Amino acid sequence: MKKNYKKTMFACYLGFITQAISANFAPLLFLMFHKIYSIPLGKIALISTTFFFTQLLVDVFCAKFVDRIGYRKSIVMSEVCSALGLAGLAFLPEICGDPFIGIIISVIIYAIGSGLIEVLCSPIVEACPFENKDSVMSLLHSFYCWGSVGVIVLSTLFFAVFSIDNWKWLACIWALVPLYNVYNFMTCPIENLVEDGNAMGIRGLLKVPMFWVAIVLMICAGASELSMAQWASAYTESAIGLSKTLGDLAGPCMFAVMMGISRVIYGKYGKKLNLINFMIGSGALCLMCYLMAALSENPLIGLIGCIVCGFSVGIMWPGTISISSRQLPSGGTAMFALLAMAGDLGGAFGPSLVGNITQSANDNLQVGMLAGSVFPLILIVSIVVMKLGRQKHL
Repeated sequence: MKKNYKKTMFACYLGFITQAISANFAPLLFLMFHKIYSIPLGKIALISTTFFFTQLLVDVFCAKFVDRIGYRKSIVMSEVCSALGLAGLAFLPEICGDPFIGIIISVIIYAIGSGLIEVLCSPIVEACPFENKDSVMSLLHSFYCWGSVGVIVLSTLFFAVFSIDNWKWLACIWALVPLYNVYNFMTCPIENLVEDGNAMGIRGLLKVPMFWVAIVLMICAGASELSMAQWASAYTESAIGLSKTLGDLAGPCMFAVMMGISRVIYGKYGKKLNLINFMIGSGALCLMCYLMAALSENPLIGLIGCIVCGFSVGIMWPGTISISSRQLPSGGTAMFALLAMAGDLGGAFGPSLVGNITQSANDNLQVGMLAGSVFPLILIVSIVVMKLGRQKHL
């Protein structure tokens, strides 16, 4: 029988949508948690920290153990954890003596699922016999963007129609997405990326100079993306004076839309484009967007910079994975896990740097954005180094 790899692709699409739900749903409820559970805002901030830190630990775990456990068992476990964690948000705060502990337990559970999805979906698709792997990878990663837009818009509509007081029902509804995807991953064809015993392993990868360039590139890609994405709402509120709801739609939501468009464009026309050159151009555009947000006295131009930045960073994460897969075909799961860890490190460090610089500059967010422009600058240099390294091996 001919294997239906389209089913594998669909399962991975839903996997990235699940990851977007995990990353974006709880932040929409931060003020609600503060209101109904009397959790201080300082503690509320630990929810996002816990989520990303758990993902980092999962990245390290995947690099060491996933090949032994197997892709199918691991990816099914990712969907089960995501479903349990999202549904847990509705129940554990009431069951635990301290509601905050219940929320944190739920976040850790679905962050484990999210981390596994982040590491495993890319190599699962890479192992499928698709043509134009660069385009396929870019299209795959676009579903994280569409998932982010969907969870923000649909959750906002749900709260407007049914009231935010019914948020527990929505948590259970979102949990149905990974629950359904358990069946998809249990029944779709999954191939081994590298034959048993032939993967390079962590030590082998760290001996390759170009892999270190890819690590730096992923750190800067994660920092460039999340520094702008996480501060876009605050920028639209402070610089333009929009409300919180409009700020979220004009900032993070439009950022995600543009990032998705970038990935879909490369997914559709990638075979006609040079990936390295496309990434260099995108890096230059990203730097320009940061400078627009940081230096423009016209808040509308700054907002355009925030939104277009989404388009500029769209190709960086999937592009780096595609290049690394071609350069190191025996990199195996360890390669994907370490690249994901680097991206998460950038995502954790970048927004923090922008926030601390902003605070030091008397809450001037434009100064913080100017400091953040160092990430796309290093990113451009890294891509050029990667291009020169590839030419030497031709």
